[in-house]
Amino acid sequence: MTKAPTELAEEVREQVKDRKSYLGVIDRLNKASVEKHWEAYADIPWDDPEFQVDRNDPRWVLPPFDRLGRTEWYRSQPPEIQAQIGLWRVATAMKIGLQFENLLKRGLLNFAYWLPNGRPEFRYVYHETTEECHHGMMFQEFVNRTKMPIKGMPKALTLVAQLAPWIPLISTEMFFVFVLGGEDPIDYVQRKSLKGGHIKHPLEETIMKIHIAEEARHISFARHYLKHRVPAMPKPRRRALGVATPIVLGVMARIMLSPPGPMVRHFNIPKDVVREAYRNPVAQAEIANSVGKIRDLMAELGVITPVNKRIWKAFGIWDEPGERRPLPEEKPSGRAAKAA
Repeated sequence: MTKAPTELAEEVREQVKDRKSYLGVIDRLNKASVEKHWEAYADIPWDDPEFQVDRNDPRWVLPPFDRLGRTEWYRSQPPEIQAQIGLWRVATAMKIGLQFENLLKRGLLNFAYWLPNGRPEFRYVYHETTEECHHGMMFQEFVNRTKMPIKGMPKALTLVAQLAPWIPLISTEMFFVFVLGGEDPIDYVQRKSLKGGHIKHPLEETIMKIHIAEEARHISFARHYLKHRVPAMPKPRRRALGVATPIVLGVMARIMLSPPGPMVRHFNIPKDVVREAYRNPVAQAEIANSVGKIRDLMAELGVITPVNKRIWKAFGIWDEPGERRPLPEEKPSGRAAKAA
């Protein structure tokens, strides 16, 4: 059995000024997928007593940086209810994650189907698809063990999302923006949770570390693909990409970070508590920060214009490239620090 990673993996970050450097990145990612990969039922000790899921376990209580966990309403609940709400949040994130990755896998296979012989992306896409299959299995196994009625994405959104796997047939660049829109926000939250020491249950910690390690490669591939392809796009297609990107990111980030409706109804969480926790400047800053890396990438690629910047602002996800909105528990940095 391969052990889960002990350190958080970082993305491959290289300049892809020419095709040779781009192919070098893909070669590195392919080798990494061979040398370091995990299997859902071989590398997680599901039957270990320490890994059992008890919905009343205090280790599921929401961490301090979760806005709902800071409300007086949540703190006034009995310990078992606090634990159950925390577990529901974790399980919902995993359910939405596996649903997104289901769409992602289908899109990747549509992308690979049309690749000519000899294209190096083919092998990497199949490595990524295999890894995403294991992510889906470990996420669903976790959800099953909670024995909670976890739904994941809202039905209306699920129906619309079925269009996503066909995006590569229209624009591969737009598809990989969609990929980053689903992967970056959850990666942002997971890294913050682990680095802050907020994850207490060993099963959640193991799943999260495996996911982060492999998603670092997936995110890296999407970024480098865009760096390689976008500069050569015709201007009309670049303009279309610039308009669509903030719409996709604005929707995806909220799906990943907002409280699940079934949880709100199941625990009768008052509407004013939900507004207090998730509809305020701090929560908005978290959403904007969660897509910060993609925003910086789009600026680097020259896709952001004065016109489409208005769309970023309308969705509440705009900050100047390189900036992140400081949260109450954080000190300002970068340009924000100079402004302060």
